[in-house]
Amino acid sequence: MHFLYCLYQLFVALPLSLVATVVFIIPILIGCAIGDGHFWGYYPAHIWARVILWILLIPVKVEGRQHLEKNQSYVFVANHQGAFDIFLIYGYLNRNFKWMMKYQLRRIPLIGYTCEKAHHIFVDKRGPKKIKASYDAARATLQGGTSVTLFPEGSRTYTGHMGYFKRGAFALADELQLPVVPLTINGSFNIMPRMRDMKFIHWHRLSLTMHQPIYPVGQGPDNIEAIKNQAYDSVMSALVPEYQGFVENPDQ
Repeated sequence: MHFLYCLYQLFVALPLSLVATVVFIIPILIGCAIGDGHFWGYYPAHIWARVILWILLIPVKVEGRQHLEKNQSYVFVANHQGAFDIFLIYGYLNRNFKWMMKYQLRRIPLIGYTCEKAHHIFVDKRGPKKIKASYDAARATLQGGTSVTLFPEGSRTYTGHMGYFKRGAFALADELQLPVVPLTINGSFNIMPRMRDMKFIHWHRLSLTMHQPIYPVGQGPDNIEAIKNQAYDSVMSALVPEYQGFVENPDQ
């Protein structure tokens, strides 16, 4: 069966995925350059991600959507299992959100410009003034239900298990006094672990679990640490038994 799926990927899924990517990337680039970046930076990518998973015949299960309130901004934090996390979140989170990314990515030709026009949030940690400017920009962007999504591990797992969470996402939530929503991703590591980048994928179901929001109980270091620990425990709780438990990630 895997052999037949590889043939399908090579002769059907790959050509269709390339066509779909070109079809959707053009309106993203043009729309973000001359139109509303909040719209064009999200909705075409949302549809594109669903189309890619449909082409690859990958089923998706989503749980916990009832925990989210309409027009509420959230800081979404997820475990980082693999490349297919991007398709899953873009396609099935069903919330207009911005990625939080390193400021160096702004320098990448075309991509950096498009991300800036799409209002994704660049974080510059080169001193207190630049950090404050990053938070001010985030505060202006995250209005009217727009949210932000991060992978607080900072890098993809090598084992399917979670590493530790860095504090940046939770410091942002603390600064803006926004609720944090933990997300648990299952299946992405089975489809394409980072050791198999650019190789044939394995068919596997994907699931996205949205946990109850964690609201701030104060502001400052104690609040950051408490929310970080609670979010970590929530994400871990919904991982399949095979990947339960902490395993150190050398990239962290």
